[in-house]
Amino acid sequence: MSNATSDNETIVHSVSFLDRDSINIPILKVLQADGTVYDNAVLPAIDEALAHRIYDTCVFTRVLDERMLSAQRQGRISFYMTCTGEEASIIGSTAALDDGDVILAQYREHAAIRYRGFTTEQFMNQLFSNEKDLGKGRQMPIHYGSAELNYQTISSPLATQIPQATGVGYSFKMQGKRNIAICYFGEGAASEGDFHAGLNMAAVLKSPTIFFCRNNGYAISTPTSEQFCGNGIASRGPGYGIHTIRVDGNDMLAVLAATQQARAYAVENHSPVLIEAMTYRLGAHSSSDDPSGYRSKDEEAKWQQHDPVKRFKLWMFNKGWLTEKQDAEMYENYRKEILAELKVAEKLPMSMLDTIIEDVYDTPTPRLKQQLTDLKKHLKKYPDSYPNSKGRL
Repeated sequence: MSNATSDNETIVHSVSFLDRDSINIPILKVLQADGTVYDNAVLPAIDEALAHRIYDTCVFTRVLDERMLSAQRQGRISFYMTCTGEEASIIGSTAALDDGDVILAQYREHAAIRYRGFTTEQFMNQLFSNEKDLGKGRQMPIHYGSAELNYQTISSPLATQIPQATGVGYSFKMQGKRNIAICYFGEGAASEGDFHAGLNMAAVLKSPTIFFCRNNGYAISTPTSEQFCGNGIASRGPGYGIHTIRVDGNDMLAVLAATQQARAYAVENHSPVLIEAMTYRLGAHSSSDDPSGYRSKDEEAKWQQHDPVKRFKLWMFNKGWLTEKQDAEMYENYRKEILAELKVAEKLPMSMLDTIIEDVYDTPTPRLKQQLTDLKKHLKKYPDSYPNSKGRL
């Protein structure tokens, strides 16, 4: 666009500033807290089978979070992060995708890979970094990945997946495929430079990518009021020329509807979409965090009333698609299954040490080989400091 005045510009002859309130951003809502639908709300495309798959993923994720946070507290795994409170944002959006769409997650989207078919055994193997872990034990817990499920492996550095998602979406466009990339991140990650670079690049290149922001109110312990002064994250989309929508992130049906429409637009127009889901992290940021130091119990209690899993469950009750007995059985069955797989996975050995230099280059370089030799010498010199390395050298 040139700097010349365009036909759709409004011309004024005195100074008039725009501010954060200049744009009113509506929020999409479908489900009320009691599981009933708002008057005149337009439901997404959903049938009983899809509803059950969504809710099954909700239950599994809740139980996994409960069990594995306890396992971390017992010293059985080193680290964990829960999805509790944000299930609708993650599962509702994933359910709107095609299996060929690529997911680039941050670190709280394990419900997404579960929806795609990641097994309980695979979860346990990754969390315990054993020899059956698809990542060969090289990552810390919760850094899942699966090429088969089109779920790119999690990386710890914040926001790096955002410009990468632009590239993945652009590659689909260049190949003529009707698939997209979806990129998850928190509102804290939107303060990183990668956010701005990724969105601007996607807009200019017209990359079919959905940028999905989970605005859960806190970047670890920093509230949104100390992160930015603008009107959330959605207000940034139009500035980059990106179609944008804000949605109730605790409303499964609203998230599903928004993402279905966003995907359709991205595919048909080869263009990005920004979705801001307003939600709340009911648990701690991670197993290393204590939220009582920066938020009140009253605040947490208030958001408990907006529990996304409970809201969706009540909707299914109202539809006659789920009963209290079925619900209780699902929770009990997953508690047994996860505990059983946990006990198996924690007893499996780690990968052999030689595998640590595989998959980097076609043939390991002399420098990598020397580093491996030096590492083995170090482990043999201090065996008591590395008890898990015994038998792996």
